[in-house]
Amino acid sequence: MADVLVVVDHVEGVVRKPSLEVLTLARRLGTPVALALGPGAGGTAQAVGGHGVERVLVNEGDEFADFSVVPRVDAVQAAVEAVSPVAVLFVSSGENKEIAARLALRVGSGVIVDAVDVEPDAKGPVVVQSVFAAAYTTRSRVTRGVPVITVKPNSAPVEPAVGAGVVEELPVRFGDVSRVARVVERTARVSSGRPELTEAAIVVSGGRGLGSGEGFALIEGLADALGAAVGASRAAVDAGWYPHAHQVGQTGKSVSPQLYIASGISGAIQHRAGMQTSKTIVAINKDPEAPIFDLVDYGVVGDLHTVVPQLTDDINTRKN
Repeated sequence: MADVLVVVDHVEGVVRKPSLEVLTLARRLGTPVALALGPGAGGTAQAVGGHGVERVLVNEGDEFADFSVVPRVDAVQAAVEAVSPVAVLFVSSGENKEIAARLALRVGSGVIVDAVDVEPDAKGPVVVQSVFAAAYTTRSRVTRGVPVITVKPNSAPVEPAVGAGVVEELPVRFGDVSRVARVVERTARVSSGRPELTEAAIVVSGGRGLGSGEGFALIEGLADALGAAVGASRAAVDAGWYPHAHQVGQTGKSVSPQLYIASGISGAIQHRAGMQTSKTIVAINKDPEAPIFDLVDYGVVGDLHTVVPQLTDDINTRKN
């Protein structure tokens, strides 16, 4: 079978779940070849080998930590030249979409971002996207060069498969432009213990209906009961009630969890653009005419200050 290059996201060798989802999709197109870069890259072999990967290309050069995205573009380009894949797949993130675009320009290919599925075809992979706030589903393909595709988290299940996972060192020649923008300082993010917003299977979001920043304690309580991530609407973020890193929407983050609970969120198009591809959507709002009810699977018309604590208590009782 033809090779499919998958750029694996990891932290010190620990592979992140969305990359395992992409490996599941990659096996539809051919045999996955993983590319892992940066500190601990070699430690990814066992994890990706358990998901159908035969070869793991690694490079742990300091350039990946000390400089901006360009060294990663150099490395992915070197991997494309070494493997000659039928497609290159990334997890869809801000950084990866920049790398994908730069790569496509270098190798003379087309790029498709935010895919929710890929389908094998004799003419090349067919890429499925949800567009215009998920109002339409499109199918498209790259017609020139090696298709470069980024895939949204939670778009596919994680399905293990046997693979050799043989590690190979990937030689990379870093150009002068790779060292132009240097990372000079890092600030560690304080962990909440909750899942990463874009990767979470369940997201609980709060909006203007909370009334204040203190109202997010209700959202956090429900999220903790469900093992979920916390999201916020643009209105809540603009009011200073919750950090911008948690904003869901067109100018925030796009999420596609198995379950999305919107509390006190009206459902303006800006918010819907970031969560409409969620598998199951539940809304809690006291306004029965709120636009959010047009797209939900389940709706609760009621005061969230009453409904959310009752729901949290019931979930905790059932867990115990």
